[in-house]
This record gives sequence, C-alpha cells and structure tokens, in this order.
Amino acid sequence: MSGIVLSASVRQNLLSLQSTADLLATTQNRLSTGKSVNSALDNPTNFFTAQSLDNRASDINNLLDGIANGVQVLQAANTGLTSLQKLIDSAKSIANQALQTTVGYSTKSNVSTTIAGATAADLRGTTSFASATASSNVLYNGTAGGTTAANGTTTLGATIGAFAGTAATAGDGTTALTGTITLIATNGTTATGLASNAQPADGDTLTVNGKTITFRSGTAPTSAGVPAGSGVSGNLVTDGNGNTTVYLGTAGTPAANVNDLLTAVDLASGVKTVSISSGAATIATSFNQTASSVGGGAVTLRSSTGADLSVTGRADLLKALGVSSSVGGGNATVNVNRTTTSASLGATITDGSTLNVNGHVITFKNAPIPGSTGAPSIPSGYGTSGNVLTDGNGNSTVYLQGGTVNDVLKAIDLATGVQTATISAAGVATLATATGQSNSTINTSGQLKIATGINADLSITGTGNALNVFGLAGNTGSATAFTAARTSGIGGIAGKTLTFTSFNGGTAVNVTFGDGTNGTIKTLDQLNTKLQANNLSATIDANGLLTITASNDYASSTLGSIAAGGAIGGTLTSALTFSTASTPVQDGVAQTARANLVAQFNNILNQIDTTAQDSSFNGVNLLNGDQLKLVFDETAKSSLNITGVTYNSKGLGLASLTVGVDFIDNAAANRVLTNLNAASSTLRSQASSLGSNLSVVQIRQDFNKNLINVLQTGSSNLTLADTNVEAANSQALSTRQSIAVSALSLANTSQQSVLQLLR
Repeated sequence: MSGIVLSASVRQNLLSLQSTADLLATTQNRLSTGKSVNSALDNPTNFFTAQSLDNRASDINNLLDGIANGVQVLQAANTGLTSLQKLIDSAKSIANQALQTTVGYSTKSNVSTTIAGATAADLRGTTSFASATASSNVLYNGTAGGTTAANGTTTLGATIGAFAGTAATAGDGTTALTGTITLIATNGTTATGLASNAQPADGDTLTVNGKTITFRSGTAPTSAGVPAGSGVSGNLVTDGNGNTTVYLGTAGTPAANVNDLLTAVDLASGVKTVSISSGAATIATSFNQTASSVGGGAVTLRSSTGADLSVTGRADLLKALGVSSSVGGGNATVNVNRTTTSASLGATITDGSTLNVNGHVITFKNAPIPGSTGAPSIPSGYGTSGNVLTDGNGNSTVYLQGGTVNDVLKAIDLATGVQTATISAAGVATLATATGQSNSTINTSGQLKIATGINADLSITGTGNALNVFGLAGNTGSATAFTAARTSGIGGIAGKTLTFTSFNGGTAVNVTFGDGTNGTIKTLDQLNTKLQANNLSATIDANGLLTITASNDYASSTLGSIAAGGAIGGTLTSALTFSTASTPVQDGVAQTARANLVAQFNNILNQIDTTAQDSSFNGVNLLNGDQLKLVFDETAKSSLNITGVTYNSKGLGLASLTVGVDFIDNAAANRVLTNLNAASSTLRSQASSLGSNLSVVQIRQDFNKNLINVLQTGSSNLTLADTNVEAANSQALSTRQSIAVSALSLANTSQQSVLQLLR
C-alpha cells in the first residue's frame, strides 16, 4: 500500500474526514455520558477535583444516617420527658387530694385554759360588770312656762277634760234631754226618743279613741248568747277592750237610751271599766275618773286622766245630743282634751305607746291598774306594784290613769334587771334591788338617771311618743334609740405574757395581753395573727375557754414534744391553769383515705420508673444514663456529645411513701408536694436542654444535606458537558462529514476522468 500515491486533494479530504470522525466520536461520547470530562485524559485537573468533591459528598452522606438516628434518640427522650411530666402532675394531684381530704385527726394536740368573762373581742376577760348611769333630757311638768322640772311623783296622766254640750231636747223639740230618752222613738212618739233624723239605725257606728260603738236593732242577747270573751250589761254587749254593741230595741219596744250611749263612750275612753264573768259584764267607773252625764238637758263628755277623748259619728246624732253644731248624714268629730298641771308631765303620753328596754316591752295603757277599785282583777301569773303590772320577767304595763314617773323608772329597772319582782299568789309584785345595784331615779333637774344594770348594755327603742315624752329621743327629739354601755372591769390577765417555743420550725411566740395597742394583744384575731407564724391557732367558747391548737399542717404533732417543740411558758401560766397538751387522736376514716392515696402515689412512681426505662431508640436511652455522640463531618472534628440522665423516681428525688408516715397530715403532704415541684422543675430544665440539643442536631442535619448538594453541584460543574453545545457540534460535524465525503468523492471523480483518457 505504501506504493499507492494519493493526490494531495484526496489525501487532504481523507485527513479532514478522519478528523471530523474523531471529533464526532468525541461529541457523541459527551452526549451519551453527559460529561465533558470522562477521564483524566479529558481534563486531569477537573477530573480529579470533581472526584475529590464527590468522595467528600459521599462521606458526608454516610453520616446522615447516624445523625437521623440521633434525632430519633432525642425525640424518644423528649417523649419520655413529656410522659414523666404528666405522671408528676398526676402525683401532684394525689398530694393535693391529701391536702383536701379531711384532716387525719379527729382531735389535734392542744392546750386550754378558762379566762373568766373573756370573749373573742376581749381576751382579757372581766372580773365584773358595774352598772353605769345614763341621763335623759330634762322632763318638765305642766306648770305654765314649761321650765319647771318634773319629779318622781309627777303623774303620767293629766287633768280630766270636760265638754258641756248645749241644752238639747227629745224629738218633739220641747222635752228636755235626759239620760232616759231612748235613742229611737216609741211608735213615732218623739217625746220619748231622739228626733227621727238623729236616731241611729241598725249598723251605724261611733268611733271613740279608736274603739268602735256599733248600733244594733233588737234586744241584747242573754249572757249565754254573747260571743266568747264578751259580756252583756243591760242593753250593752262589750268585749272588755272598749268595743261595745248598743242594742236599740224596736219601734214597739225601744231599748237603749242616752245613758247607755254615754256608758259605751266611757268604756271606750277608759273612764269606765268592765269585768266579764260567764258572759255577764260588770261596769264601773274607774278610780279617780268622772263619768260622762246628762244634766239640765245638756250632755257633758269627759275624758279619762289617761287619754284625750275623740268621738266621731253621724253629725245629726251628735247635734241631737247637743255636742256638735254640725248637721247632716255625714260624720262630725268632738274632741275633749285634758289639761296638764304642775302635778303632771308637761307632755302627755299616747295610749298604747311602748318602750322596748333590752328586749323587754313596757306598754302604756289608759286604764286603772288591775285589782284597784272598779278595775278588772289581776291576770294569773302577774303582779302589781304601784301602777305597774309585771309578768316577773321584765315585761310590764304602766297604767296611765294613776301612773307616775317613778312607775316608769320601776318598769325600766325590771327590764334591765336592776330590780327583780317576786309575784305572790294574790297578784302582788314585791320588788327588790339586785345586789350591788342602784335603782334608776329622776334628779332635781328633771333628768332621768337610768341605771344600765349589769346584764347587758342599755338599749331603749319605742313606739308612739314614748321616747320623746321621757326625754330619750336625743337633744333634737328625732333619735330612734337611747343607748348606754355598762362599766366593765379589766380581766386578771392584763399585762401577763404567754410564750410558745418554735413549733415545727415556726416562729416562736411571745404575747403580752393588753388593750391592743403598743404591741399588746386584746382580741382573738390579734392572737391568731401572732400564732399563725408558729403553726398554731386559737379559739374561745362562750364560757371563756381559750384553746391553743396545732394547725392542720401539723395535726400529727404533739405540742411541747421534743420532736415538734411548741412548749408553753410565760407569766400567764402562773395566773391561769393550762391543761396538759393532749396527744392527737387519729381519725380512722380520714387515715384510711390518706392510706389509699399513698398506694396511688406509689403506683405513679412505678410508672415513672418504667417510662424512663422505655424511653430508648436503637438501644440508646438518654433518660437511663446513656450517652449519645453524633459526628457531623468526614474528619470527625465536628461532633456533639450528649450526656444522658437517670430520671427514674430516685433520679428525680422521689421515694415511695409509707402508710402511717406520709400524707398523715398536711405538713407531710406538703413535703411530698415540694419534692414533686422540684422534680417537675428538673424535668422542665432537661426538656429545655434536650430541645436545644435537638435543635443543634437538626440544624447540622440540614447543613450536611445542603453541603452535599453544594459538593455534588461543584463536581458536576467541573465535569458536565453542555448538551446544547455538544448537540450543535454533533450537527456541525455530521454536516462537515457529509461535505468531506462529497469532497473526497469529487477528488476521486477527477482521477476517474484521467483513467477514462487512458482508456
């Protein structure tokens, strides 16, 4: 072949075609591998640099599995911590139940002593109460000018008021009015009765001092036919309280007359009294009273000494009686007022008024004292003294028709206990002044000097005008109560001290009893404020028994014991006798409940132990003391060492509880709660530490993933081919190859032409 000589053009075309084929092969190789550097021959520098980058990326990628496992180990530990925290919370709930359960002792250790007269407001006690004296406003009598002081004999009632009407006649207009004139006429004969327009009809009424007089037609019933408690006397039926029914009779047989009507008025006004027995009424004029009457054709109405008189009724009837000038079927009113004198108070008291003295009631009544002339008999169980009727228990009635200021003072003293009453079978009340007391009086200035007594502080309220009349309504006359305090003596423990040494770690107590100032103790609240810091409390009963007791927190401790402390001392112990400190008495039901809680708590501790043991991943348990080492780079220079903890119950500072020792009282429960709170804080701290480590590991995990990408991208950048360029090259080389083949063909054609010439 060496003897073959190619033309220059053919050789040139052949070389070009070979070069193009080589280039095309290279381009196709790059397109098929996607790399521009496929061997060290392509680009030694890029090839070996890319290989180094790929190797490092591979090494780091191999570390990712270990890092991922480390993340799961941390997650397992964190899950365990979360569960342990919940178990700790459950244990806290059990401990709190122990605190809320009835204290485990029916009786706690205590010491006690009795302080005579002591109360919660004043622990010093009282040796005695002395009666104080309270002064009223000045009372004046009825002397003109109103400046003359009243005295003990000044009467409560006033001078009888009298009202003389004008001369009146019967219905015929000529017959003078007399007491026997009937209230209705006989068969129209007006000379025997009132004028027809004045005659009362069945159902008509008169009102006298709030009492009712009712007119009824027909005759009065017999004693057997009257209502229970009422009595009949002639044409009148009365209830004994001033309310009366007047029976008019009939037109054929008139019954009630003017005298009957005046008797009914006097019964209502208190001028007359009635005694009722078996339905029969015995009516009499009250002592020192004057009955209303008819004389010279004129009616004279009279009040009692105990109340003014007010009569309201049909105007025509009152005009026919000559006591009113009003006419017609409407009502008219006649008032008959008393007059005050030097013998009576200047202000009259209203019938029915009351004084309430220390819970006892004094009633003022317009009537004579029971048992007196013309008065009803003394009720069973009551007794009289002067013009006072008493039940012997401090409740009294003062009768205005004969009562005096001294009678009022007597009734007040019976209510306060300054005086006592002994009631005889005959209804006589014998009064005696209580030992060491002085009766209430009225001084020369007209002031009531009221003794408070020793039973209670004085408190007087009233109804009606009683407070004002007796000067007990204050200087302005508008006060609603009159009060005064007794004088009290200071108890024997004033100035004495009481001490307690520290009880169960509390603050030792040093108490001085006094008036509550300058650091002294007066009230129970003040004492308890002092005792609270030493785990003690105090109570006092109605008999002055002061008891110092261990608090609920230390119900199992004994006061004064060597273990607990709280020994009592001070000068008070020599003045009063304290009981020996009692031993606490267990409450069986409560202790059973607390023992059940101990069992529940111990079960929680077992769950804590097993939970801590189970918090592992791939054999590594950070809650059971294992260690975790994580390598982050291929040289092992970057790593993280995580030291595990032992968080079973002992590792958390918790120990199993013992029945009869733990939860036995609130202090024991609080000790457990303190340990649980510490364990909870430990778990939270470790959770924070694990969270921080987990965050670091996850950051490095993400970093390594990103770094692998960077390394692989760098490697690719050094070796990857540009497919767009290589594709264009391939197309260009294919074209070039086609042209080269054509050129070679042309060159061969030229030689063929020469051959043809030779032929």
